[in-house]
Amino acid sequence: MEQTTPHTTATLAADLTRLGLAPGDVVLLHSSMKNVGFVAGGTQAVVQAFLDVLGPGGTLVVPTHTPDNTDPAVWQHPPVPESWWPVIREQAPGFDPACTPSRWMGVLAETVRTWPGAKRSGHPQVSFAAFGAHAADIVADHPLDDALGERSPLGAVYRLDGRVLLLGCGHDSNTSLHLAECRQQEPPTHRTGSSVRRPDGTSHWVTWTEVDPDESDFTQVGDAFEATGAMRVGPVGGATARLARQRDLVDFATGWMAAHRTDVNESTDHS
Repeated sequence: MEQTTPHTTATLAADLTRLGLAPGDVVLLHSSMKNVGFVAGGTQAVVQAFLDVLGPGGTLVVPTHTPDNTDPAVWQHPPVPESWWPVIREQAPGFDPACTPSRWMGVLAETVRTWPGAKRSGHPQVSFAAFGAHAADIVADHPLDDALGERSPLGAVYRLDGRVLLLGCGHDSNTSLHLAECRQQEPPTHRTGSSVRRPDGTSHWVTWTEVDPDESDFTQVGDAFEATGAMRVGPVGGATARLARQRDLVDFATGWMAAHRTDVNESTDHS
């Protein structure tokens, strides 16, 4: 349907309130700005709408991942020549929470990342940025080997009983499902690496072992969760938005993966 009037900070705030977002909430936002439609004031107005609804006691969290700061040996979109790999590992400037832009996270996430007073976690591949009352606590601890697990910002949002909001995007973008993945019994792991910045401003390549992320069934998990009625769905601007308690989502997904991923693994083992 063609948009007939501009969305504004006030109309978006009203939409978010009708959806169920409230003052004091902690909300992890995944978004596609193009699906929101034309907004007077653009991304700044959208972020302001969230802050107006959440109030001074609330916290807005976004993913600010940097998938281009990974091992070039596994790049596929596009791949780079093998002769380039050592140059990239040795010469890439190390991840800097203040300077390194996110990639493929969307303009809303970048707007929050650069919002005055926003804080960002220090993981060189899957950082998160946050603004508000609990921002410092959410991003304070983000170890290399627990990128999307209990000690990551995802785990912090869970402990704070935060919300997940998918704004114009689907569950394939829902990073909280990785927390459920990390809670599986003996989840698959892999070795990865990134360029990391030292305190003196120089950079070096570091490697570590972590849970191997797999988003291939996230849409199925999300659809099954929505079928329980635990997710509120409604319009925010021109976008379809989905809001749920992260604890409900992660707890459901943990059980779903334990059942369905085990079935897949067993069928593979016996083939």
